[in-house]
Amino acid sequence: MKWFLILWAGPIAFLGSWYGLSYYDMSFGFFMLTRETHDLVFQIYGQILGIAPEDLPPLVLRAIVVDSFFVLAILAFRRRKQITAWWQARRQSSPAVLARDDSLSSAP
Repeated sequence: MKWFLILWAGPIAFLGSWYGLSYYDMSFGFFMLTRETHDLVFQIYGQILGIAPEDLPPLVLRAIVVDSFFVLAILAFRRRKQITAWWQARRQSSPAVLARDDSLSSAP
């Protein structure tokens, strides 16, 4: 499961850092981080897909969000016993916190 999460988060982090650095043209001397490359990459992908280049970033973000929900659902399914035990412990401790005698409603 650890490798699954690493192989999921690695490309997302790489894409997000490339997008942020190239969008704001923080190239640090690397051609791949220039705004020109940023526009060229989205222009090429736009031509391949037949979509306007400015429509691609929201679509990529939406795909990342949907994929993230799937990954989190898989993670939650694999740890459902731990999550259920945590939820039960939390529900059992909640009434005790609310029924304390040192409530502020009895303050003078």
